[in-house]
Amino acid sequence: MRTLEDLDAVMSKPSAALVQFMRELEGDIMLLGVGGKMGPSLARLAMNAIREAGVVKKVIGVSRFSEAGLKDELQAYGVETIACDLLDDAALQALPDVPNVIYMAGTKFGTTGKEHFTWVMNAYLPGRVAEKYKNSRIVVFSTGNVYPFTPVTYGGAHEGMSPAPIGEYGQSCLGRERMFEHYSHKNGTKVAIYRLNYAIDLRYGVLLELAKSIKEGRAINLAMGHFNCIWQGDANEIAIRSLAAAQSPANFLNVTGPETVSVRYAAEQLGKRLGIEPTFVGQESETALLSNAAKCMQEFGYPSVSLGQMLDWIAEWTLNGGSTINKPTHFQEREGKF
Repeated sequence: MRTLEDLDAVMSKPSAALVQFMRELEGDIMLLGVGGKMGPSLARLAMNAIREAGVVKKVIGVSRFSEAGLKDELQAYGVETIACDLLDDAALQALPDVPNVIYMAGTKFGTTGKEHFTWVMNAYLPGRVAEKYKNSRIVVFSTGNVYPFTPVTYGGAHEGMSPAPIGEYGQSCLGRERMFEHYSHKNGTKVAIYRLNYAIDLRYGVLLELAKSIKEGRAINLAMGHFNCIWQGDANEIAIRSLAAAQSPANFLNVTGPETVSVRYAAEQLGKRLGIEPTFVGQESETALLSNAAKCMQEFGYPSVSLGQMLDWIAEWTLNGGSTINKPTHFQEREGKF
């Protein structure tokens, strides 16, 4: 893949399972926070699955649409769009009711110094949305940051482990989960909590950050020596199909790839593909932010794109100067300050 058109074609191609799911799913789908990193590609994937399924169903994207051109791009793809500041309660209440909601709104970066905004977005707003859409099925985007670090030999935190987030970002995300969990109990709303880490797009993500460091001759810090990742196309498909996994009380799903990936290994493999020897500083810690996605894979199957394929694509994209999005993951952060 060398162009954005190539990337879009791969990212938005639905599997046979997703097409069949669209045939069985009743009602339209609303994506709240469609303007984020994953929202546009998720919307296009949903539209393609609907078309291949031969059914009549709307995908409605809601966002402030602060990025120039995004609203027009989505509309050209067939996505209905609504410009809305979700923190404006009157505007939130005026949104149409739909039976299927994927909630992607939230904030991560800039937490330090703007903790108040982080909490209002990640913990207050979810309660308002949960009450507004109490009669819908809701997939709630969350993060593996709600878990504590676990030993790298443990296999990652599983859904039965008690959350223990490090730092205010992770704490506010746990607040988001608890709001939806509360209203799931109160109103019987069917909810799936989708704990993701880390989605890989060729324009951003852990692997791209490693590849850029190698290409630019910067040493790679090994303190956070291991991570999980999943191709964003697979993560998008799981998000849509998780509508069927929504339950009351809320159902929790870790969404990531099957490997505990060594930073050293990934960097060395990228270095071979780039023809550059990576350099390292520090030493791997005995713990890392890791998730066990066995439950998710039992439900939806293993990801279609392997780690090796992601390494190939990222290296080729980097060598050819592919476009990037300046939204770093900060996966090396061990103090929870984003």
